[in-house]
Amino acid sequence: MDPYLKDKDDDEESEDSDDMTINPTDSVIVCARNEDDVSQLEIWLYVESEDGESNVYVHHDVIISSFPLCTAWLDCPLKGGDKGNFIAVGLMDEPSIEIWDLDIIDEVQPCVVLGGIAEMKKKKGKKASIKYKEGSHRDSVLGLAWNKFYRNVLASASADKQVKIWDVATGKCTITMEHHTDKVQAVAWNHFAHQVLLSGSFDHSVVLKDGRASSHSGYKWTVTADVESLAWDPHTEHSFVVSLEDGTVKGFDIRAATSSSTSESKPSFTLHAHDKAVCAISYNPSAPNLLATGSTDKMVKLWDVSNNQPSCISSRNPKAGAVFSVSFSEDNPFLLAIGGSKGTLEVWDTSYDAAVAQRFGSYIKKSRTTPGS
Repeated sequence: MDPYLKDKDDDEESEDSDDMTINPTDSVIVCARNEDDVSQLEIWLYVESEDGESNVYVHHDVIISSFPLCTAWLDCPLKGGDKGNFIAVGLMDEPSIEIWDLDIIDEVQPCVVLGGIAEMKKKKGKKASIKYKEGSHRDSVLGLAWNKFYRNVLASASADKQVKIWDVATGKCTITMEHHTDKVQAVAWNHFAHQVLLSGSFDHSVVLKDGRASSHSGYKWTVTADVESLAWDPHTEHSFVVSLEDGTVKGFDIRAATSSSTSESKPSFTLHAHDKAVCAISYNPSAPNLLATGSTDKMVKLWDVSNNQPSCISSRNPKAGAVFSVSFSEDNPFLLAIGGSKGTLEVWDTSYDAAVAQRFGSYIKKSRTTPGS
């Protein structure tokens, strides 16, 4: 009944409640990480106050079953309503894809599992007999891509050399494609032609396929090293970039493509971006030609790729270790989230970089006046 203690408790409860409230102006960042053999998803909030000060903290986390290799956010309403808030996760040494509901605190199991092992029988002195669920991958899922137009559609890339297209609403695999000869590392849907899918592999190739004609051989580009990541240009339907294990980034125009496997389509540009593998690339959703790259050389770089003549306009070592992931925010387009081997999240507000402001200032002003940014 002590009024001082009561007031103190009320203040603490109010602070806790404020920390758990996600406001429309907050940026939500999902990180997949592993530490001390514990794998988890961390949901971070990037909060910017009226005076321009920013604060980044973990809102809640989710324990997952195995080491996470890739993620894809999706808003398909798996539990009813107009939209959901879900994350699909590909796991190491697991053929399944787990989909978690990010709106539930202390969630203990995924709401949907795509594929996986149905039954495993161990025989004495013999290799275990594994029976997979219908349509499942047979090895780790290395890449995921959600289709923003067909919101129930998810593409997956796997170490089993296959690309699959899933209907997450039914939990079924609808299409399986086997056009690569080695592990498939990345997949990406075109922003304008919504049935068109890119896949990149350790077989040193990138293949474009139309989901409506999956039996067609598609269009193929040969590259010089293992593919690390892919990204379509969100401002034009004809262009994409691919980053490679040898530190280069290549740009291609699909209008120059040929379905002949023996014909070579030259890249629009070749960029020697980093000293080591370029694990991640991200186009700015607001400013055309602004591209971010992240590498195991521990650097993150920003490029102006106008006229297919890339120039580095800014770079930094975010102290994240080897950089595995970079991603511009859709809602706050000059915020760049960075994840690396140190297991910490770094956020770079690139709008305050002098070179970015000089070249893309008009887009920065526009993003700051857009409601919800």
